[in-house]
Amino acid sequence: MAKLAVLIILGASLALLGQMFVAIRERFNASREVEPVEPRNCHLIENLENGSEDIDILPTGLAFISSGLKYPGLPDFAPDEPGKIFLMDLNEQTPRAQALKISDGFDKSLFNPHGISTFIDKDGTVYLYVVNHPHMKSTVEIFKFEEHQRSLLHLKTVRHKLLKSVNDIVAVGPEQFYATRDHYFTCFFLTLLETILGLRWTYVAFYSPTEVKVVAKGFNSANGITASLDQKYIYVADVTAKNIHIMEKHANWNLTPLKVIQLDTLVDNLSVDPSTGDILGGCHPNAMKLLNYDPNDPPGSEVLRIQNVLSEKPRVNTVYANNGSVLQGSSVAAVYHGKILIGTVFHKALYCVL
Repeated sequence: MAKLAVLIILGASLALLGQMFVAIRERFNASREVEPVEPRNCHLIENLENGSEDIDILPTGLAFISSGLKYPGLPDFAPDEPGKIFLMDLNEQTPRAQALKISDGFDKSLFNPHGISTFIDKDGTVYLYVVNHPHMKSTVEIFKFEEHQRSLLHLKTVRHKLLKSVNDIVAVGPEQFYATRDHYFTCFFLTLLETILGLRWTYVAFYSPTEVKVVAKGFNSANGITASLDQKYIYVADVTAKNIHIMEKHANWNLTPLKVIQLDTLVDNLSVDPSTGDILGGCHPNAMKLLNYDPNDPPGSEVLRIQNVLSEKPRVNTVYANNGSVLQGSSVAAVYHGKILIGTVFHKALYCVL
């Protein structure tokens, strides 16, 4: 009888593991392949060899690019090199990526940049906010951009108990921002289990020097975040749920959910086209290849444009798609005057004239 009970428990456990395996494959689009959609006028950007995880472009055409992210479970082609922030001037005939100098007093050896966001103050001062993971913790670093010196002056490090496992931020004031928490747990095994079980424990937090609070919750893995052109709405990508949440922003900084745009790809970072207000998403068409990296069968890349975001039927178009032969693991796309930059978690970066 005891042996029968053991067999029943073992059989039930194996069945449960089988169901979880199927669920994780579906969640990560393990069987999906992409049809190529590649503009003609594209080339890889020199000097960006170790990722270009997030990109933010100023109205002047200066593009900030975070590079060198070290993240549990993902490949790292330069484990001994600290992360960097690169700058590109998209007004140039042939834009080049240049690493920005960072002021003394900031520990550059531990710099592990993730999501970034810019804010332009009333006096024209440009601030750059950077999610940083020193020792795999989460901080937000605030820099002042000094354009003539092509450098970043470090102003402040933000830490808070609600700012854990921070993925991305969007600045909405000189010291105010929204931040996404992509995992509830910090241990890699527990975060994997969290993903497999589909727990909706992650959230969006608002930070200011006088108030820090959770303003939206119930995400599988809150990831990319950005604001509409008129600053009335906040857009949040839930990467493992494969959707984008449209949320209304209120005077007290709280967010109210309005709608969810469901997609068939894992959306990472978001940006907004400054000329149209469309959302652009850097996506992972098959995230299983991202986690189980094989250089002979690399993860592909995909960029979507979502038009008429607030309408009942938003229009979704594929701007770029590649099976990994050119660009692996796309995480972001941003446009400026008919030009597009496509960044990746750990690979290269692509520049195209549309």
